Amino acid sequence: MGTTEPAPTVRRIEGTEVQRAVDTLTLAFAADPTMRWLWPESDVYLRSFPRLVASFGGRAFEHPGAHADDAFGGVALWLPPGVTPDGDAVVALFHETIPQPRLDDALGMLDHMEEHTPDEAHWHLAFIGVDASRQGEGLGSHVMREGVGMCDERGVAGYLESSNPANIPFYQRHGYEIAGEIQVGSSPLVTPMWRARG
Repeated sequence: MGTTEPAPTVRRIEGTEVQRAVDTLTLAFAADPTMRWLWPESDVYLRSFPRLVASFGGRAFEHPGAHADDAFGGVALWLPPGVTPDGDAVVALFHETIPQPRLDDALGMLDHMEEHTPDEAHWHLAFIGVDASRQGEGLGSHVMREGVGMCDERGVAGYLESSNPANIPFYQRHGYEIAGEIQVGSSPLVTPMWRARG
């Protein structure tokens, strides 16, 4: 008779574990079409992506919105209502690391992302990722459910921007609906998605 593996425990990331979370996300996004369009050179990606995590989603570590399983195979960073990415830091990072003409398209993409951000109070899923070596174990769903449950307990909507079209069905399974499309110049498609209040 087969045995069922227990579901992984998903918990809040402690302050001493931030680097571990960033490392997991860096591995998870290493083949993401938008991230590798921004930084196609591996060395530039490895230097730049952790700074993007810090500027776009790092404020999640100050709130109850940074989650991981115990082995840090999956990580999610949620920004609570009223807390936004550090847009100035993202723009500065882009200026430092992305050459023209790609820079103008990247900045245009950021502008459109800001325009699509809803006014209604919401938890913003800034990043969710699973270490490539742990894909297929259901970690993404376990980590996602923790955040979705947090939204529903508080009666607050959810928002995200999918940087990879292949992930859209995953988000739809968790109640998100496509809320637009963002594509500027040579940039890949980024898809804003919205989850109504539970």
